[in-house]
Amino acid sequence: MTEQQTLRSLDRTVDADEVAKFAAMAEEWWDPNGKFRPLHKFNPVRLTYLRDCIADHYQRDPQADAPFTDLTIADIGCGGGLLTEPMARLGATVTGIDATERNVEIARSHAQHMQLPINYRFTTAADLAETGARFDVVLTMEVIEHVTDPAVFIADCARLVRPGGLMFLATLNRTAKAYLFAIAGAEYVLGWLPKGTHDWRRFVKPSEMAAALRDAGMRLDELSGVVYDPLKDSWRLKQRDLGVNYIALAHKADAA
Repeated sequence: MTEQQTLRSLDRTVDADEVAKFAAMAEEWWDPNGKFRPLHKFNPVRLTYLRDCIADHYQRDPQADAPFTDLTIADIGCGGGLLTEPMARLGATVTGIDATERNVEIARSHAQHMQLPINYRFTTAADLAETGARFDVVLTMEVIEHVTDPAVFIADCARLVRPGGLMFLATLNRTAKAYLFAIAGAEYVLGWLPKGTHDWRRFVKPSEMAAALRDAGMRLDELSGVVYDPLKDSWRLKQRDLGVNYIALAHKADAA
């Protein structure tokens, strides 16, 4: 039995070809100069954004040693743990899940080496939600463009959010600019990513994101663009520039 066949939710949103693609690259998750170099470069800006938004929502001091103590966070599509580990260092109780079994193995091994108590699981958002698990914060960063049905995937992730909780979703906009920069530029000209990493047809427009969140019972709070600065070789937030990369922040209303 293959690792894909062990997932009950395979026919819902998991794409076997995408699973195989990331399994083939899994050994390079923690190499800052390897195939995941763009994510290593991307991490500082998204970590700062996540930290500040979560701290503001839960009235925590973002500069404290462990501001997320007593908060639970799920990292959906955690990969090798590039975001999962920093969330744990901020004091949260973290669960990281991925539909690629080798990713989970790599993430678990690295966390053990770093002595971080992270609960890594080879499963899907739908299956995790079926267990009754609920979290204060759910992250699904750079995952939606790799699933077969973004709306169903968003609904599955939303089920994991506790009333009053937050969900963050990062993806790419389906624009000509995104094709130029994220595929033609990043994959074919600059070689930042392996060719075929992304399929432009799977990019998600902000209007589609908003509709899926609304249908899933979430309230969209803001959309923030993330742009690359070639002079500084770094990324930064640019609120109104949603042409390529963007992050959506949504919350679930408190229970009545």
